[in-house]
Amino acid sequence: MAERFDLIVRGGTCVTPSGTVKTDVGARNGRFEALGDLSRAEAAVTLEAKGLHVLPGVIDSQVHFREPGSEDCDTIATGSTGAVLGGVACVFDMPNTNPAITSSERLAWKREFVKGRIRCDMGLYVGASKENIAELAALEREPNVCGIKVFAGASTGNLLIEDDEHLEKVMRNGFRRIAYHSEDEYRMRERRALIKDGDPYIKHMEWRDVECAVRCTKRLIALARKTGRRAHILHVSTAEEMELLKDYRDLATVEVLPNHLTAWAPDVYDRLGGFAVMNPPIRTKEHYEALWKAVREGLVDVIGSDHAPHTKKNKQNPYPHTGSGMTGVQTTVPIMLDHVNAGRLSIERFVDLMCTGPARAFGLVGKGRIARGYDADLTVVDLKKKRTISNDWIVAVCGWTCFDGVGVTGWPVATVVRGNIVMREDELIGEPIGRLARFGDALAPAAR
Repeated sequence: MAERFDLIVRGGTCVTPSGTVKTDVGARNGRFEALGDLSRAEAAVTLEAKGLHVLPGVIDSQVHFREPGSEDCDTIATGSTGAVLGGVACVFDMPNTNPAITSSERLAWKREFVKGRIRCDMGLYVGASKENIAELAALEREPNVCGIKVFAGASTGNLLIEDDEHLEKVMRNGFRRIAYHSEDEYRMRERRALIKDGDPYIKHMEWRDVECAVRCTKRLIALARKTGRRAHILHVSTAEEMELLKDYRDLATVEVLPNHLTAWAPDVYDRLGGFAVMNPPIRTKEHYEALWKAVREGLVDVIGSDHAPHTKKNKQNPYPHTGSGMTGVQTTVPIMLDHVNAGRLSIERFVDLMCTGPARAFGLVGKGRIARGYDADLTVVDLKKKRTISNDWIVAVCGWTCFDGVGVTGWPVATVVRGNIVMREDELIGEPIGRLARFGDALAPAAR
């Protein structure tokens, strides 16, 4: 009697822990059950993948789906829809909403709210504030919490911890990796006087300059070393930070964004105006080149999108009254596949940065690799497919992407979440079946 699976993906080139091989993949009950020749096996659903690359489901470990509070920018439903259309099978959603996710009550609300709304799986960040430090250790023990988010530079509401005293207290309360927005609030306050209403958008790079990022990262990793608390430095944007972080590989993981790997100043501000404004800023080409060097040398652990939508009206406001942030969850896979085709990274390094890396850094259970027993999440891509990204394709409520009109080679053609095909050739399949992801308790403090 033929072995039977819920799903068989046939004939694709699979990136597995053992190497990149042409093989079939079989899934049953939401998990991978077999890799190999399954030509005699049967399945309820078959996905023919000849000529395609079959990757572990991409994990976007930094998204801002804006709900509650800014539903005119995006929502959990539309954000997760954009994710699966863009080949992303799991996301980690940030806490800087209104109200923010900073208490057990707000966390319980969000865990319940996302049910039936999300098309991909989702992990949840908890935000740190000066008022909730004593609660953080308990909050992060919830199995769906990926980590704590700290804004060392200004953010929404009370999610700002700029001083070393409170930063150290946060680090001493809990055990999960802390993800940091690393820009020095004190220097930004000093430099705000440099900015006048109506200044060109490129002044954003001058206000939140390289030293803002470097000074804050130095402080954060010094405190992390003192306390033994593991750190994840989000959206690293400078050559100087990369040089600094290479000496903290036992303690700190490093994220880079497609935005900083794809554009540089002044060109990006000339082309996009206010749509190029984000924190930390897109910088000059020397920093772009340093980030790619860090990718090649293995210093970068994770690529996340930092999907942070604002309305078109907000992005078109005169500087400095411009929303800081770009959409990204739907475009990260095609943009990075284009970099693969350009020879800037291999498809195996793509998987390491966007699948295995996020799972490893945050202790995500059962995701990030094509291996027996793991969740059957897949991102199936056509490396030869040529497409032009357009605003019409974007499903975020705000309706725009900074990559509008950009031609790419490489495109996600199917997204599989726990053995369910949820997107195929730009078509959404079925109702939302996303669940909250689970995170392990194995992230003990680093050795001192």
